[in-house]
Amino acid sequence: QVQLVESGGGLVQAGGSLRLSCAASGRTFSRYVMGWFRQAPGQEREFVAAVTWRGDTTDYADSVKGRFTISRDNAKNMLYLQMNNLKPDDTAVYYCAAVPSLWAMGVTPENYDYWGQGTQVTVSS
Repeated sequence: QVQLVESGGGLVQAGGSLRLSCAASGRTFSRYVMGWFRQAPGQEREFVAAVTWRGDTTDYADSVKGRFTISRDNAKNMLYLQMNNLKPDDTAVYYCAAVPSLWAMGVTPENYDYWGQGTQVTVSS
């Protein structure tokens, strides 16, 4: 089992950058595929990015490709999401998620077993 705590959200102007962090508890962090999802008001939770256990394979939603970068540090039990060139449409609560798998990077919330509490990202125009 793993517990997840996100941080790093905030208010930023369009074109700006933010770096989200997700701290994971437990000694088996490296055995989890990790992902980021987001949920805007009145919208369903949607996939943003995922990374395999070694951090060398990633997947991104089309809407964030080229702007967001997912990474992980297994020695520190940390997951990150670097977000550049932010747009107002990126405004949402961002969640990190984990599933006990080495390679299967799911793109739906049902693919993940563990969730953080979320961190708010607001992009002003």
